[in-house]
This record gives sequence, structure tokens and C-alpha cells, in this order.
Amino acid sequence: MESTENKIEANIKRQRRGKLLFASDFALCGSTEAIFKALQRLHKSGLIMRVAHGIYYYPKINKNKYIKSKYLSPSIDEIAYGIAKRDKIRIVPTGSYALNTLGLSTQVPANAVFITDGAPRRIAVGKGKGILFKHTSEARGLAYKSKLLMLIVSALREIGEGKATPQQLEIIKSHLSNVSQKELETDIQLMPLWVRKILLSL
Repeated sequence: MESTENKIEANIKRQRRGKLLFASDFALCGSTEAIFKALQRLHKSGLIMRVAHGIYYYPKINKNKYIKSKYLSPSIDEIAYGIAKRDKIRIVPTGSYALNTLGLSTQVPANAVFITDGAPRRIAVGKGKGILFKHTSEARGLAYKSKLLMLIVSALREIGEGKATPQQLEIIKSHLSNVSQKELETDIQLMPLWVRKILLSL
């Protein structure tokens, strides 16, 4: 009979590289204990990367000669949105992480904070870093059709009304060029009035 490890290894190799893997993805391959042990061994063998408890990554091969590593690690966004997809929840970056993502701040926070309609929790990712999901009951703030607009609104809320610098507004304007008119017309009703005025003036 084929071992749990062999089943999981064959399953992983059929996936595209760059895919986030969860222990629960392999529920049909064996017992919970056998699955975790198999994933640990496949991590040690170098086939997959361990991202967090029960979360692994089938890494993309690095083709950039200026990066020494053979494989590329997943981004915080890939991990966070992968978890959101698995758990069927909605998330949006907030705080310093939202500003950094849009290039509105050079500050890199230890915790990437997302508001969510799911359960609050923190997922440790690497040494001293993590992803923090903060629950919100404000469904309106998660109902945007455009992820980019949702991120822009979150960033402006973090900056505060009347506090965005001309440079920050120029950066936001450049991002708006990637939002379709249809998305803007749909999502603008969800925005606070002061945010709406800023975006319409750019």
C-alpha cells in the first residue's frame, strides 16, 4: 500500500509551483498525525517550505541571478489571501501594512494587519513576524468589488482626514489609474464621504 508521504509527494508534484499548501488539503491521504509527519519530512527534504504551523509552500524556482536563493518564498499577501480563500473569509490590509503595500510609507511593520469578517487570530510567520487578523462587524468595509480601492480606502483611513501629503496623493492617483470606471462607480458608495471627495478630486 502506498505510504501517506508518497501520496502527498505525488499530489504536490502535480500542483503548480507557487501554491500554498495546508495540512487539511491532504485529509484523504492518511491520519492527521501521518499527514503532519509526512509534511515535516518533505519540508526537510527540500520539496516544500514551511510557512507556519500546518501551512507549507511549493516554492517557485528563482530565475533572478541577483537573488542567491534557489527558491522564492511566498509574500505576506500570498499567505494571508491563501488563508482567506481556504477559510472562505474576506480580508483587507490595514494600518502600516496598507500604507507600505501602496508605497505610501517605508515603514515595514512586524505584524501585517488585516481586518476580516472571520475569527481574530495571529499567525506566526518567520522570526518575530506575523499576520494578524482583526475581526470587524463593519461588513461595508469588506464589500468592495475592487481590492485595490479597498486597500486605498484603508490606507487613507490610516493616514487620517486632511493629513495626506501631496506626495501621498500623487501615489494614490497613480494607483487609481489601475481601477476601472465601473469598479469606481460601484464602490464609491461604500466609502466615507471625505475619502470619496479626495478620490474624485484626483
